[in-house]
Amino acid sequence: MAFDSTATSTGIPPLIKDGVFSVSASIVIDAPRDVVWDILMDWKAYHEWNPFVRNQYLTDASKRPLPADQQTPRAGAHLFIHPVHIPPSFDPPRFLPASSSHEIITAMDTQNYRCAWVTAEYPTWILRGERWQALVEVEEDGRKKTRYDTMEVFSGSLAYVVMGLLGDGLRKGFIAMAEGLKTRSEDRLRET
Repeated sequence: MAFDSTATSTGIPPLIKDGVFSVSASIVIDAPRDVVWDILMDWKAYHEWNPFVRNQYLTDASKRPLPADQQTPRAGAHLFIHPVHIPPSFDPPRFLPASSSHEIITAMDTQNYRCAWVTAEYPTWILRGERWQALVEVEEDGRKKTRYDTMEVFSGSLAYVVMGLLGDGLRKGFIAMAEGLKTRSEDRLRET
């Protein structure tokens, strides 16, 4: 199955055309983009609201965490995402250990409220995942709100295995993360 995203209204640029499968989620959040972005970039607090990606942090190429003063996301940095709960849950995994992923950040566009990374663990012909997250200002019910869009396209020979074993769990995870971001952002606004 080929994937070709040419929609610019999502804030996500066109992704690879030869992907095996993709996972996406989109949700409208009744909060300003700045509020939503701050929550999305506060990786240390993911465990409080995100049932899918419980934590992520910058590392060196060997997956050793960088010091706290070097945890500012930037293009070219290594990102370790762990634990990842598939299916999404706030509880510890019951049968299998939590997943993890080693990525390289390819875009950190704070001006346009979007970021992206690609898989760093495998040669691209074996497995490549390209994930984008973007916040777009929308008008709904006469008010400005924020739409969160996220998409990951998987390619390479191992992508067929990932699709078969984890595809449904990944879809549920993307949706759960979007819903958690919405709840956290709207709660934050009510608290102020």
